[in-house]
Amino acid sequence: MSKITVAKSAGFCFGVDRAVKMVYNELDKGAKVATFGAIIHNQDVVNDMTARGVRIVNSVDELRTDETVVIRSHGVSREIYEQIRKKGNRMLDATCPFVSKIHKIVAEKSKEGCMILIAGDANHPEVQGIVGHCDENYFVFKDNFELNHFFANLDKNFQKTIAFVAQTTYNILLWGKCLEEIPDNINNIVIFDTICNATDARQTDARELARKSDLMIVVGGRHSSNTVKLYEVCSRYCKTYHIENSDELDTLKLPDAENIGITAGASTPAYIIKEVQTKMAEIEKETIQEEENFQELLDQSFKKIHTGEKVKATVMSVNNTEVVVDLGTKHTGYVALDDLTDDASKKPEDIVSVGDEIELVVIKVNDAEGTASLSKRKVDEQAGYEKIVKAKEEGTILEGTVQHVVNKGVTLNAYGVRVFIPASQTGLPRGAELEQLLKKKVEFMIIEVTEGRKRAVGSVRAVQTARKEEAKAKFWETTSIGDTFTGKVKSLTSFGAFVDLGGIDGMVHISELSWKRLRHPSEVVSVGDTLEVYIKDLDKETGRISLGYKKSEDNPWEIFMNNYSVGDVVKATIVSITSFGAFAQIVDGVDGLIHISQIADRKVENVKDVLSVGDEVDVKIIDVDADSKRISISIRAVLEDNASDAE
Repeated sequence: MSKITVAKSAGFCFGVDRAVKMVYNELDKGAKVATFGAIIHNQDVVNDMTARGVRIVNSVDELRTDETVVIRSHGVSREIYEQIRKKGNRMLDATCPFVSKIHKIVAEKSKEGCMILIAGDANHPEVQGIVGHCDENYFVFKDNFELNHFFANLDKNFQKTIAFVAQTTYNILLWGKCLEEIPDNINNIVIFDTICNATDARQTDARELARKSDLMIVVGGRHSSNTVKLYEVCSRYCKTYHIENSDELDTLKLPDAENIGITAGASTPAYIIKEVQTKMAEIEKETIQEEENFQELLDQSFKKIHTGEKVKATVMSVNNTEVVVDLGTKHTGYVALDDLTDDASKKPEDIVSVGDEIELVVIKVNDAEGTASLSKRKVDEQAGYEKIVKAKEEGTILEGTVQHVVNKGVTLNAYGVRVFIPASQTGLPRGAELEQLLKKKVEFMIIEVTEGRKRAVGSVRAVQTARKEEAKAKFWETTSIGDTFTGKVKSLTSFGAFVDLGGIDGMVHISELSWKRLRHPSEVVSVGDTLEVYIKDLDKETGRISLGYKKSEDNPWEIFMNNYSVGDVVKATIVSITSFGAFAQIVDGVDGLIHISQIADRKVENVKDVLSVGDEVDVKIIDVDADSKRISISIRAVLEDNASDAE
């Protein structure tokens, strides 16, 4: 009695399934389609597409103006993309996301000046596409022997970084052998794991099944790299045959086998695997044993979906108006832009990418046409509403962009939920224009939730208040007398300037703004000025903060003491006159007294007969009282010194 077992991961991988569906979706819409190269390496699928009008082109020049060109799953070079753009044809990129990842890696590493080493078949379209994203420095090797030859001939002075990538369908075991060939004396090497997970799983499952089998049947295209790799893997353990479809079984003389295994390449549709499986059972006249995973995948394609049901789907394509998804059923799923998001500023590509797995709600099912309309927005709204409720309970600060100015407030979107912020809660002064917030990012807190309508009320002002309280608490907890701050002048009064220290205000008294005597703070500072201040005094009970601004190095008396001494002759300006003498400014902020007896070398009855305010005179410093900060200066001493010098 023979037992027939199908490998768990046999058949279409995600990338191939996506590419095939992309072409059929276009055909269902009535589009004229051309694929750049065979879309996948499976002749049965390609023949079916050709029968439905799909043309295979191998150069951009072959494209007709009214055709939509679909890039094959293996990918193409940068040059091909550019040629198609110049040609102007509508283009859909069915390149497997895992292959696109390799394109990105080699492009970036080439730009960095790296040498790119590519494990794979140089004649395979996937490898040719990868090469098309490299600069000049690359080398393709098929196995560990060719890699060994490369290193053996490598210039000893080679200094570039070497980046390793592998064809997505490369043999896992052979990849390991290749990595063993890397010489120990080469350190500047970066290795990227680019073999597709599905390829890894498919080869591993095939290997395990072949070990337990007497005969293996590998189903897939003759030119399919991953199918050939499966054949090589299985051939190590038992007699193995590579066929493209069930018809080829009639030409084979299969040996007697107790355990028969079936696996298939990534480009082999489930129905071909099923046909091979059925025919083998007829040949063996025995029942078929299927592994659960394959049967589930096969049955899933006939699974029913229902309106209102929450489902998971994989994004297959994204355009400006909708997203096409794979539901894992016979239906093609469509998510319109309105059902993707309620944020009018966003495009589908801003929200999802090809390959993403997303949750959706079924809106409408059309079994006759094999389509389903779905909504991501409804899923997001429910999840978002729960987050909004939690944010209110926990007092979380959220961020959002104001989308609309409405009556008495503004609205924005948070987690897919509409949030209304009343004018009084925007943080703007009363009567301010709300339009200034439009398209601006704001921080807000949820202060009210309407459960039935799933709406919420937010407050920017609550965040501002919370920030101030937080800043105050931190300030009083960490600040000490003498600490310095950089703050902005918030307002001026006749007795000083109030400075914002970052959520909390302090005052610089007018006497602390300058060493000069001021009539008003505006003589020194203006609202909006940035000041370097220090804490002079703190009163936690009253909340008062006294700030200092004058710096000791700017003290006029210190400047005088550091630069002048008794006996120095300096120029001074008369600033005031009294009955007993005159005061003259030596430096800005420091005056000296010229006693009436020191004004001239003769007796003076009236100071005003000799001096006037504004006169500039030469004086000699004759005494300095540092404690009382008094300076005595003399014109007479200068005159006497000059007369003595003249003799």
